[in-house]
Amino acid sequence: MDLSYNILIVDDVIDNIKVAMNILREGNYKFSFATNGIEALKIIKTKNFDLILLDIMMPDIDGYEVCRQLKENHDTKEIPIIFLTAKVDIDSISRGFQLGAVDYITKPYHSEELLARVSTHVELYRAKSVLRQNNLNLSMRLKYNEDRLLTELETSQKELIFLLTELMESTSDETGMHIKRVAQLSGLLARLHHSVSDEDAQAIYFATPMHDIGKMTIDQKILNKPSKLNEEEFEIIKNHTENAYKLLRKSKRKLIQMAAIIAHQHHEKWNGQGYPQGLKGEEIHIYGRIVALADVLDALTHKRVYKESWSFDKATAYIKDHRGTQFDPYIVDLFEEHIDDFRKIIEG
Repeated sequence: MDLSYNILIVDDVIDNIKVAMNILREGNYKFSFATNGIEALKIIKTKNFDLILLDIMMPDIDGYEVCRQLKENHDTKEIPIIFLTAKVDIDSISRGFQLGAVDYITKPYHSEELLARVSTHVELYRAKSVLRQNNLNLSMRLKYNEDRLLTELETSQKELIFLLTELMESTSDETGMHIKRVAQLSGLLARLHHSVSDEDAQAIYFATPMHDIGKMTIDQKILNKPSKLNEEEFEIIKNHTENAYKLLRKSKRKLIQMAAIIAHQHHEKWNGQGYPQGLKGEEIHIYGRIVALADVLDALTHKRVYKESWSFDKATAYIKDHRGTQFDPYIVDLFEEHIDDFRKIIEG
């Protein structure tokens, strides 16, 4: 069995193709390339590919049209497509995913980011291809085996959410460990909350890593500014909540729907002084109220480019002081009642 992966790189700028090939050269990849959409569609008819890296802005037909044609063709619709483009506005990103792309990387991209995402998607595609080739028929298997396989697939999807979110967070000073800690803190609060079911508590744990996905649409110079933001910059930062909601809201999957709510509302405050909607009290969804406290607790207790870390006790005092103003009073009470469990997550 051939263990190498065939990748097609499509870009009207040859230097961009060379950069991508140079970054990926140490991987087990075989490359083909095209400098326009028409040429790419012709090449795809002659060869099987495990992944297509596709530019958007090209002469004749753009990357969106190439993607649309490939997804409408039975023979090519399963090939994963990653857009490599300088277009960073939320409408362009949303359109790419709506057309069927599996990922979206903005130029100039980090070599580690490209390597990680390419590796993830070619391996997923090869795994799916093996399943198709073996004609695995889930409906004919015993229910035990079916449930086990579905659980494994669900676990893989959840792990992929963590992976993709960590890659997105590489554009800011926040880290993958921040994502995981906020998920753990939120999951704990959800399990303790009387109105959250066990199923929803688990789902909150897996949806929370998407809470700041909208930051991938914000200028890195602003995200990584080492000093206090001015008023104009802060207004730009605040857009990450709306941008994330626009990106996630159309999904029909429960985890993504939950992530949309969390991303949209985790900066709202109990007294109505938060953003983006200025929601007050129980107008804020319980998911948003839970993640709001978890996110602030982790942010305060860990160093950022613009601040030093606080001690857990100092951060705890801040949360208690803002009970009923910034945070849901009942959630603060849950935090206080089980404070040692939260300390273990933060200091562990």
